[in-house]
Amino acid sequence: MKGRLQIFIEGLAMGIVALSLLPCAEGVIKYKNGDHVTLYVNKVGPYHNPQETYHYYTLPVCRPKEIRHKSLSLGEVLDGDRMAESMYDIRFLENVDKRTLCQLTLSETEVEQLREAIEELYYFEFVLDEIPIWGFVGYMEESGFLPHSHKVGLWTHLHFNVEYNGETVIFANVSVKDVKPVPLEGGTGVGSISGASGGLTVTHTYSVRWFESTIPHERRAERLRDYFFFPKTLEIHWLSIINSLVLVVLLLGFVIIILMRVLKNDFARYNMEEDGSCDDLDQSDNGWKIIHTDVFRFPPYKSLLCAVLGVGAQFLTLATGIIIMALFGMFNVHRHGAINSAAIVLYALTSCVSGYCSCRFYTQIQGQRWVWNIILTSSLFSAPLFLTWSVVNSVHWCSGSTQALPASTVLLLLAVWALVGFPLTVIGGIVGKNGAGAFQAPCRTRNIPRQIPAQPWYKHTAVHMTIGGFLPFSAISVELYYIFATVWGRESYTLYGILLCVFAILLSVGACISVALTYFLLSGEDYRWWWRSVLSTGSTGLFIFAYSVFYYSNRSSMSGAVQSVEFFGYSLLTALVFSLMLGTVSFCASLTFIRYIYRSIKMD
Repeated sequence: MKGRLQIFIEGLAMGIVALSLLPCAEGVIKYKNGDHVTLYVNKVGPYHNPQETYHYYTLPVCRPKEIRHKSLSLGEVLDGDRMAESMYDIRFLENVDKRTLCQLTLSETEVEQLREAIEELYYFEFVLDEIPIWGFVGYMEESGFLPHSHKVGLWTHLHFNVEYNGETVIFANVSVKDVKPVPLEGGTGVGSISGASGGLTVTHTYSVRWFESTIPHERRAERLRDYFFFPKTLEIHWLSIINSLVLVVLLLGFVIIILMRVLKNDFARYNMEEDGSCDDLDQSDNGWKIIHTDVFRFPPYKSLLCAVLGVGAQFLTLATGIIIMALFGMFNVHRHGAINSAAIVLYALTSCVSGYCSCRFYTQIQGQRWVWNIILTSSLFSAPLFLTWSVVNSVHWCSGSTQALPASTVLLLLAVWALVGFPLTVIGGIVGKNGAGAFQAPCRTRNIPRQIPAQPWYKHTAVHMTIGGFLPFSAISVELYYIFATVWGRESYTLYGILLCVFAILLSVGACISVALTYFLLSGEDYRWWWRSVLSTGSTGLFIFAYSVFYYSNRSSMSGAVQSVEFFGYSLLTALVFSLMLGTVSFCASLTFIRYIYRSIKMD
């Protein structure tokens, strides 16, 4: 029965993978002369608030009598896309000099709506053959001090430049060069006709030019990356990589050379004990050997600790999978929302990793409530994610933003978690529980715990968290700017090889710092290393959240309640993910180190 259930769940998961990525895997669209090339209108929003987007037809613009929406993938919906067919009649290889799209009579309210949108630097996004086309809704000019001049104009003519190679479309953009905007100054101005009610009548027109390109269709993503509607700041930042590599080399040198030299002296001193055993130890001795009967004493809150380790292992697997998929070119710029779809599907499929790792270790350290452990593991991240999403989605819904998910998408995501994520967590937990052996400890633990001596201030938890969190953060601080510029800005991240290198550096630094701090803790005869090893490097998440506050205030132009709620809500979740990943790496490194040193000394 369990085998059939597992086969059913795995089949359903693979079906979701195929359905979520299907629109991204469409073949090359070929056209013949005169074929209609559909132009979809998508969304508009403030230029400086990338996550505050609205449907294009919420503005008073030309629209068909019957609005027909394009079928979207899960990733596109999560990305805020809401594509609908436009009134533009674009034919393959047919140039258009000037054609009327529609004539609109705008009320004073609609004119004011357009004026506010232009003053907030609203830009639109169209999509033609999976190619995004960006442009500003209007034009604004501020000049002079005394007298002050404030001009606002609406672009009513769009010129489309489309590049083709053979029977395929390679690139497209929109231009307003040599076009005068219609002034939105109380219903009067060039190109406008005052209505009887004080409104404004405007005529929207467009033109199309086709240009032959030598770029093959399979390389058209390179052409889009070379387009400069949004500012380009992402380059190969060798200084950041060199800085991180130097830091890793220094840390590795510290751990391998200095720490191993100290350990060599410790081994020589401890192994000179002629009658040393796990029960009787010379009371004049001190250091980490004297606590060998307590160092493997299981910690409090075992279930929570195992849940942290399980979810951390899941996100390590997820992050590695996403980066590897990106290296294989699965997230090119024409595949709208592909990375969102992949993240959702991989999160569901890797739930078995969290259940297996958590329940296996929980059983090894003699945990009894394994059912509760599985439930805690499954909800440790999904519960904060759901609460954060509920708040963010409610704010988007109240503002009418396209980032608010429709009910069908919400039900689909809940079904993915309920039918794939949670069952795989349970299956992984059962397999981990049944396959768990005994906890491998070189020394047995006494029933009565040893008294811990008073520790100096520099060995307290807060100090270790500051040191253990700051050093990994400093290794990725420069790269973090480019990641934020991609997630919360207008950039398209393509340097996935460098990202993989930085990710490996981050994990290496976290492991090295954890081993060093754990040794200093044990040298002070403090055996409470279990939670300390998780918190020391896991505190990197706090530094990342602090950086997100700095980025929002000093490195971005984001503003408004909609953008702020989404930014800080998901920044908190990002900090939690980094804390779980690095806490898991830190704990595993410390456990491996402790087993090594206690296995290397002579004890009966």
